[in-house]
Formats: sequence, C-alpha cells, structure tokens
Amino acid sequence: MSASFLPEEKKAWFVQDRFGMFIHWGLYALPARHEWVKSREEIGDDAYQAYFEHFDPDLYDPRDWAARAKQAGMKYVVLTAKHHEGFCLWDSKVTDYKATNTPGGRDLIKPFVEAFRAEGLKIGFYYSLIDWHHPDFTIDVHHPQRNHPEAAALNRGRDMRRYAAYMRDQVRELLTGYGRIDVLWFDFSYPDRPYRDLPGKGHKDWESEKLLALVRELQPDVLVNNRLDLLDVLGVPPDITTPEQFLPRQAPRVLDRAVTWESCHTFSGSWGYHRDETSWKSPEQLIQLLVDNVAMGGNLLMNVGPTGRGTFDDRAKAALEVYGRWLELHGRSITGCGPAGEGIPVPRDCRLTRNGDRLYVHLFAWPFRHLHLDGLGGKVAYAQLLHDASEVKRLEAVNPALGGNTHVPLTEGALTLELPVRRPDVTVPVVELFLKEDAKL
Repeated sequence: MSASFLPEEKKAWFVQDRFGMFIHWGLYALPARHEWVKSREEIGDDAYQAYFEHFDPDLYDPRDWAARAKQAGMKYVVLTAKHHEGFCLWDSKVTDYKATNTPGGRDLIKPFVEAFRAEGLKIGFYYSLIDWHHPDFTIDVHHPQRNHPEAAALNRGRDMRRYAAYMRDQVRELLTGYGRIDVLWFDFSYPDRPYRDLPGKGHKDWESEKLLALVRELQPDVLVNNRLDLLDVLGVPPDITTPEQFLPRQAPRVLDRAVTWESCHTFSGSWGYHRDETSWKSPEQLIQLLVDNVAMGGNLLMNVGPTGRGTFDDRAKAALEVYGRWLELHGRSITGCGPAGEGIPVPRDCRLTRNGDRLYVHLFAWPFRHLHLDGLGGKVAYAQLLHDASEVKRLEAVNPALGGNTHVPLTEGALTLELPVRRPDVTVPVVELFLKEDAKL
C-alpha cells in the first residue's frame, strides 16, 4: 500500500470526541526535571544509564489512569511508547533498551491498552522519530553530544538507513501487537535546523514514505499526524495537524484548506513529570483552552506526566478533576460540537460552539445582567443555563406601540439574554440556546 493520508469520513470519530489525554512517561520521570533533560543538560549515555537501572514503577496501575481519564471527560489517549531518549515501554524485539530489562521487568503497554480500552477510550501511540540512544542516530542540533568537539567524527560509521529500518521494525511491533490502534503520533522533523556542521533531519532521514506506507499496510484506518515532513512530498494535508503549546488565533489551514486539527498542551510547563515546575494552569485556563479549541473546530490533547513510581501526582489529579467536574455538567457543549458558523457574531468575552440546533455561549467573563447577541433575534426558541437547566429570559426589540422594555435598549435583529446578577459557581458558565426549526444561520 502506498503512503497516503485518510479521507474525511475516516476521521469522524476524532472530530466528534474533541478531547484526549496525552501521556509522557519514560526514564526522564526519574530525574524529574523535564523530558528533554538528556539533551538540555547534555548527559552522556553512561550517566543516563542510572535512570534505566533504577526505573521501577511499582505503583503503576493503568486501570487508575484510565478511570481518571474517563472521569475527566477524555475520549481517547496517546501514550509515549518511545520518546526522544530512545527508551521503549514495550518488550521490543529489536532493542535491549526497554522496560522489560529494567527493575520494573514488564511490558508496560499491554496492561495500559487493556485498561483504557476497557473504559471505552480509543488508543493512540506516540513514537519519537528522534533517538538519542541508538548507535546509528546521527548527532544533530538536539542530540546530547552536539557540542562534543568531535561530533562530526563521531557521526562517521553511523547510518540513518539502518536507523530508519529499526524504526519500521518497532512501528510494526506496535501496530501488530496490541490490536486496533486509532492514532499514531510521530514526533518530529526539523530539516531546516542545522547546527554547526550537523544537518537537521526530515523525511529523507526517516524514510517517511516507507514508514507511512507500512502504517497503511498494517492499520489502514489509523490517524497519522503531521510531523513526518511529508507535506511537500505528498502534496496533501495530513490526517491531523498538531499545533503545540500555543492557542491558534484561528483554525489552522494547510495548503489553503481547512484541516482536522488538535492542539496539544500541558498542565504545567513540562511534558514529562517535573517535580519542581510551578507554572501550573488555573482551572479557568484549563477549561478555556478546551472551549477555545472546540470553538475553532479543533480538539484538545491535554498531557499528564506520571511519576517514576507510575502514579499521577496530586497536581495532575486535581487538574483532571477540574475537567471532570465541568464536563459532567457542560459536556454537550464540547463533545460533537464545532464552530457556531461564520455568520454569527461572537459577543465580547464569549466563545460559541454548536451542535445542530443547539448553540452554546461560553462566558469567559460574567456580564452585568444582560448579554447581547446580534443576528439571533427571532431565531431562538428557548434559553437556559446549561449547568442546572434554569431558564434564561430572552428580550427582543418590539414595536414600541405594542409595549416594550423601556429600561434595556434593545437592537432590532438582536437577542438579549437577561442573566442573574451573581455569576454561577462553575468554572466557565454556559448558556444553551435552542434554535428555532426555521432559523437560518
């Protein structure tokens, strides 16, 4: 089968689900100071080996992880089967650098897949194209040895063709050993990032066309992201476009086309477990990130970095609970929703999502008593606060001769909602509008 991306109908489940869990877990959980610690601190293989020799996640219970993901309202999960450090969470037959050879002594992916699948979540694997442990991976801008005085000489004898074949062997294992896989999240290409005399890496280094063709042969319906550096080669957008750690101002477009996309974010500033990191997002930021993405037609993939013992720390648990509490009451403004439509003006400090004849107004700031929605006059049959289904009064301009509201200036063609003075005690309040059957928006 040739290298290709999927038609839109194959991605319907992804667009419906809207919210997933990213999990970054590996040896870097032990130093606990960022998943790029080996590169950032230029740690050699000998020193980094200490983490391999002490990796023993004795409290690892993927059933707990899966239960927390489901309670948080997440619908799919993406786990780092192998991150840049090259360590594999499964019993790969083509390397000794794997979880089964650590004190933990077991394949960590099999129980993970079983637990999350049992909770009804779809399964995704992250696989790093980068590998700072493999002897054939050439030293480059991101490699821990990039500043070694003999870096160029050390690259002699390394062969990226052998490494590309190694990757295909591992991807084959992942796509044949664990049943149906729904997402394959490759990371990442940097062909335009030379460093000194060390070139960056792109599709030629990864042999991306062969890799994608293998994926399609083994699992034709798996969604593949945009980091294989294949856009100019194939000339079509990828299955998923993945902006990272920033909120787009508008929905991304690729080759001037609308695309399926998700942004990926962290609870704090690190993907892997970081004991001392302090920039954890507030409840408002967490919910607003989700709403913002869906309002622009995208998904949110929110990351957890488990500890070296295999647990979610209390900060991560609390953040997941923020999502769970809010989505328990407001989930139908997210799941299955997308943008409201270009013809509907968005009120100040609000975001709109829509699912058929339901329009959802997410209030990022609580106004005093009245919210004005231009263009919706005469088009709404009923309005209520979503968290408790309490009615919200609707005011619309009428002929003064028939009697009108003399205290609130109403604009013809607009709908004004009369809100309670006190803000509801939810992280982001939502008004649910039931559109009339003949409403044209």
